[in-house]
Amino acid sequence: MEETSKTQVPAEPTPDVEITVTSPEQMRELGRRLAKLLRAGDLVMLSGELGAGKTTLTRGLGEGLGVRGAVTSPTFVIARVHPSLGDGPPLVHVDAYRLSGGLDEMEDLDLDVSLPDSVVVVEWGEGKVEELTDDRLQVVIHRAVGDTTDEVRHVTLTGIGERWAAVDLSVLAA
Repeated sequence: MEETSKTQVPAEPTPDVEITVTSPEQMRELGRRLAKLLRAGDLVMLSGELGAGKTTLTRGLGEGLGVRGAVTSPTFVIARVHPSLGDGPPLVHVDAYRLSGGLDEMEDLDLDVSLPDSVVVVEWGEGKVEELTDDRLQVVIHRAVGDTTDEVRHVTLTGIGERWAAVDLSVLAA
């Protein structure tokens, strides 16, 4: 009789969901819809070129979560906390663009303390915040680069870890 191993294998990433967005208002609306899928303890990593729409998406998340304060780019303050106006989680919005170090530099922000009770959104967090949790939602925003006024964005969402295994991100494309 063969013995089977009971080692737990880390959850595979959920299938990518790709969404085309044609205006800043659609990007905000995507954020509002995504907020309905988020809960305290979620880490959302946003990446994309400058001007891709990361802060616009986060503005929509803030509206959808019902948090206080205008969601603006925290580039110069690095992190901004938006408390909930209701019974939902606060939104912690981080811009890691100017942070050169990895998790060491991020630890100064105490994100590991905020994470269990908040929705933490990190712009430019690749290689800097993955160690905070095994579960995260990666959002990559692609836009045309160069001299263009094209508002079209291609958004790719990938859920990583057990938390996202059962979440149907395709509802966001509807």
